[in-house]
Amino acid sequence: MKDSRPTSLDIAYRAGVSQSTVSRALRDSPLVSLETREKIKAIARELNYKVDKAASNLRAKSSRTLALLIREDPTTDESHINPFFLSMLGSITRATAARGYDLLVTFQQQSDDWHRDFEDSHRADGLILLGYGAYDSYVERLRHLLEEGAHFISWGAVHSNQPGCSIGCDNEAGGYLAGQHLLGLGRRRIAFVGDTSDNSPEFSGRYRGFCRALQEHGLSHSPELLVAAETIETLGYEAVEKLLEKNVAFDAIFAASDLIAIGAIRALQKRGMAVGASVSVVGFDDIQSAAYITPSLTTIRQDTNLAGAMLVENLLRIVAGEAVGSTLLEPKLIVRESCGAA
Repeated sequence: MKDSRPTSLDIAYRAGVSQSTVSRALRDSPLVSLETREKIKAIARELNYKVDKAASNLRAKSSRTLALLIREDPTTDESHINPFFLSMLGSITRATAARGYDLLVTFQQQSDDWHRDFEDSHRADGLILLGYGAYDSYVERLRHLLEEGAHFISWGAVHSNQPGCSIGCDNEAGGYLAGQHLLGLGRRRIAFVGDTSDNSPEFSGRYRGFCRALQEHGLSHSPELLVAAETIETLGYEAVEKLLEKNVAFDAIFAASDLIAIGAIRALQKRGMAVGASVSVVGFDDIQSAAYITPSLTTIRQDTNLAGAMLVENLLRIVAGEAVGSTLLEPKLIVRESCGAA
């Protein structure tokens, strides 16, 4: 019995185009004009044409799946995922689904060859990378992916010589906003808590912006007010404890992340210090809990909704063979109670 279901050849005949043009149009390929794509889609709807995804993917050697590789971080719960990345996960999932793709989520530590694990095995058409640990080893991994011809995009630091394409926050601009806000409150002895080494380019960018704000006010940052810490609450707590034990005078803290800031606030409260009155605290990220701790945390917001959408959109452009550059997103100051705001 002959199959009466409409085919892409039927659509091509009605539209007066080739079968390959129909295939490209139904995939929203930029190689087909918008007018032609709309015409072909209208005919497909009229004929009640349904794409055989399995067959289409096999012909194109496409899985219609993207892989999201998250770095496993030490956390105070069992998730081992930085809360900031959890907030980005929703926007990445929505953006992937909107483009008709599935999303495979896993940790980065699965093996030493992500390209082989996902693209060569046809499990995914491209990779989204969140988090990196030590930056020097991470960059080597990006170089390896580039050499292997992998389709990938990363969230994080943006450097001119960095392999591949990245989407990231303008960390220096964010650090400048934090510094300007604290200085505007009359704070002058501001501690910076976070790792400023080359292995933490995002934190060091935030520190550079903060120092630029100080310099514009004729100030420099004292080495005794700089305490290294990774983005874990307990380490933020311990860093502020060190300052207090050394009797270092300070009237504000700029923490390189919200998790560090939350730990810092707890250390101050343990000593009976009034956060927002005697000491102002600013974080960075605007994770969900920042608005709900007591006092609520003034912070620098990174736009996770826009970031997730751009990661997916730019990765799909890379998969399609388009040239894509790295992008910096603008941060925003969110003022709450930890700086004395009502």
